[in-house]
Amino acid sequence: MTVRLGAEYALYERSLAIRERALGPDHPKVAASLHNLAGLSQTQGDYVRALPLSERSLAICERALGPYDPLVATSLNNLALLYSDQGDHARALPLFERSLAIDERALGPDHPDVATDLNDLAFLYKEQGDYAQALPLFERAIEIAERALGSQHPDTQLYRRNLEACRNAM
Repeated sequence: MTVRLGAEYALYERSLAIRERALGPDHPKVAASLHNLAGLSQTQGDYVRALPLSERSLAICERALGPYDPLVATSLNNLALLYSDQGDHARALPLFERSLAIDERALGPDHPDVATDLNDLAFLYKEQGDYAQALPLFERAIEIAERALGSQHPDTQLYRRNLEACRNAM
């Protein structure tokens, strides 16, 4: 069953309202609902709507979980992707770097989330034409993903395609 995006957005808004009433406005599950709304808005290209939702989600995660929690890293990465999608690489870069640092510290250097962070940071460098920075990050993301997820996993395949696109762009 396919749900229209407008109907899907209304369901996410309803979920957010229920969670805010039941759990309070600063609960991590409220942040998750905000994340879902921001992601849908971003998918629709509605960055004006997505940005405050993503920023609020990050603020809740930081307050509720502390600055070094993996969910904070995920929120940082999502906000960085939003900035990157808008071409605001200067705002995205420090968020990607902070997300990577948190995940490496909290999850270890060989965790699949670290591979995701590396891939996203590398993609930003590729978009800026900084291939020397991007290539080793893509390569490390692939190494981690192959060990943790296997060579046929969709994420591993995505990182390989991104590395190949980077090499072709050079």
